[in-house]
Amino acid sequence: MEDVLSVAIKCFKDEAEAILNLIPKLDENFTKAIEIIKESKGKLIVTGVGKSGHIGAKIASTLASTGTPSFFVNPLDAFHGDLGMFTEGDVVLAISNSGQTDELLRFIPLLTERNIPIISMSGNPQSLLAKYSNCHLNVSVEREACPLNLAPTSSTTATLAMGDAIACALMTVYKFKASDFAQFHPGGALGRRLLSRVKDSMISTNLPIITRESKISDALMQISSTKMGIAVVIENGEILGVVTDGDIRRAMQRDQEHFFELTAKDLMSHNPQTIQETAKLTQAEQIMRKHNIHSLIVVNSEKQFVGVIDAFSCL
Repeated sequence: MEDVLSVAIKCFKDEAEAILNLIPKLDENFTKAIEIIKESKGKLIVTGVGKSGHIGAKIASTLASTGTPSFFVNPLDAFHGDLGMFTEGDVVLAISNSGQTDELLRFIPLLTERNIPIISMSGNPQSLLAKYSNCHLNVSVEREACPLNLAPTSSTTATLAMGDAIACALMTVYKFKASDFAQFHPGGALGRRLLSRVKDSMISTNLPIITRESKISDALMQISSTKMGIAVVIENGEILGVVTDGDIRRAMQRDQEHFFELTAKDLMSHNPQTIQETAKLTQAEQIMRKHNIHSLIVVNSEKQFVGVIDAFSCL
């Protein structure tokens, strides 16, 4: 098994080196590509054949999810009706490792007739694909990570990395934010955090409520009942403060002899942090992180206590 591990390690190193070697190849063509995409009024259509096509589909998916309208089209399908997907204002990202792929080259004149800009990505800056493109991105590699130097490995990794670089650059240009990302991923954990409201995740039943005169034993029971680590001191509907499990531990260390004679008013924290039930989960997370607390009191528009939310609910 030791030889197998060494092969895997060499593969990682070869592909990592292939990506790092792209840095010196970055030039004004990359900047021009970003400008072309930014100025376009339509979609970015990615195309390629074989392994380049698979990588192209992934690049198109990444672009679409990060704010650049994009999809993948196989050039072979363009000859059988899919050419209707291309409209004025679109931009094409054509991918071919050799830059000489016949199916792709036969597709190029159909694009130039429509004045559709072509950004090409290949390992051959002198190829016909590069020649007939508005700008060319060089993704050449010295050798494949494949032990036989045959299977597309380093080359596909380099191409994918260049696609990611385009997506990242466009995100910066478009000032794409995490909340924008969530709009395209509403079903994921990130989307839930960024789009959900506090009221969707808070505990709103069997709330841990005590009064100023409540004994420590009562506060402990309320804290334990919800496992939120907090009891809220309320009188006449007004939030006076909170007692946390940390407050109780410190009181026990400080006043062991009279500990069970203490009441909530003796150790409660005044002016606790609160959050509106309509606020977003991310806002609750930010407040807890800022004040180094793990629970927040939730209030309604009339500042009435309606729930408790903890840090785990924001994950």
